[in-house]
Amino acid sequence: MGLFGDDFYSTKVSRRAEPVQKGKLQILRPGGRDRWQNPRRSRSGISSTVKVAVISSVISSIVTVTLFSFIMQPASVPLSNATIGNGSGGGAPSAQAVDPYDRIIQAAEKVRPSVVSIVNHKTGSSLSMEDSALGSGVIFKKEEGTAYIMTNHHVVEGASDLEIVTVDGETHKAKLVGKDRVSDIAVLSTEDKGLGAVAEIGDSSKLKRGQTVLAIGNPLGLGGTLTSGIVSYTDRILPVSINQDGVYDWEQNVIQTDAAINEGNSGGALVDLNGKVVGINTMKISDTGVEGLGFAIPMNEVMKTVDSLLLHGKVSRPYLGVYTVDLSNPYAPLDDEQRKDLKLPSHVDSGVVVLEASGPASEAGMKLNDVITEFDGQKITSTLDLRKYLYDKKKIGDTIEVTFYRDGKAEKVSVKLSDKPE
Repeated sequence: MGLFGDDFYSTKVSRRAEPVQKGKLQILRPGGRDRWQNPRRSRSGISSTVKVAVISSVISSIVTVTLFSFIMQPASVPLSNATIGNGSGGGAPSAQAVDPYDRIIQAAEKVRPSVVSIVNHKTGSSLSMEDSALGSGVIFKKEEGTAYIMTNHHVVEGASDLEIVTVDGETHKAKLVGKDRVSDIAVLSTEDKGLGAVAEIGDSSKLKRGQTVLAIGNPLGLGGTLTSGIVSYTDRILPVSINQDGVYDWEQNVIQTDAAINEGNSGGALVDLNGKVVGINTMKISDTGVEGLGFAIPMNEVMKTVDSLLLHGKVSRPYLGVYTVDLSNPYAPLDDEQRKDLKLPSHVDSGVVVLEASGPASEAGMKLNDVITEFDGQKITSTLDLRKYLYDKKKIGDTIEVTFYRDGKAEKVSVKLSDKPE
């Protein structure tokens, strides 16, 4: 049988077939030779048979090739018709076949003009580049002749004079609009003349692990540098020391990426393949044997801080008014003499020791060497716990019940939280 319902035609006739003539019709039967044959009919029959065989072979070949291509399609199509992650999460297939490297080029060309270098001439330093700190920033808004640039707090910290440098090498003086140490975000302003386009802001909540991203910034003073990688993790929680004293006093929610981030990349853009900024590059882990561990602040978190900085010049958070140290601080543990001065019961092994009380805490009667152990009945074991409770669960104007130990006795006091003074 062939690929069709009919028997396969053969142009060969068995030599043992014996013709039996019935009128003009000749039937071939086994056991004899073909003693009579009409030459014209024979050639016509052979010719027709050959045609049928050739057509059948061609059709069979076409069907075979089609079936093979259909079976092999999933293995070969992704290179040309791959679904490439978009800026909102990477789930929608592209309308047409696109080389992923072309997507990288297009995204970089779109965002690069909006990424600037930031030169921080710190107090007491000269105005030369050698004596200045370098970072990056992203133009996110233009309004009434003014351009606004977002960057990291640590990029502009301690600045006496700020400049931005465009990808074309133009230098502009910049002013500080506002900054926030906790979120590590700052906003600058400058004249918009000669500056690139405003960056398009993406939705960082839709990022997926494995999605391609680009880091654009000014590493080591090499402005306009582009590196690429993937989103290694979308919601990484990292403990950070805000005042760089080695004690973790805040937790930062970040995007982890293996795109190369180096000194000077801070404040630059983390970009998806649609050319949308999905994060602000902020830090990396640098140690022997460590590679590909860079972090960016998610854009949705950044914009909350940016909006507050544009409106108020700061981020307003509830303020208790205590400067503290952890009772069980591993980097600066209290010695026996200090613990004896606190007169703590033996079962109190965690909490925060008040080193200075001001504002609301001072007004409520708190003072040096009070050891805070609870807020509203919830255990407080460290400065990190204290800050997270205040910032996440309280608002300015709220009242908080503080449990603390003084001279070995547990006491409680209600404190009305205020806005932190400048």
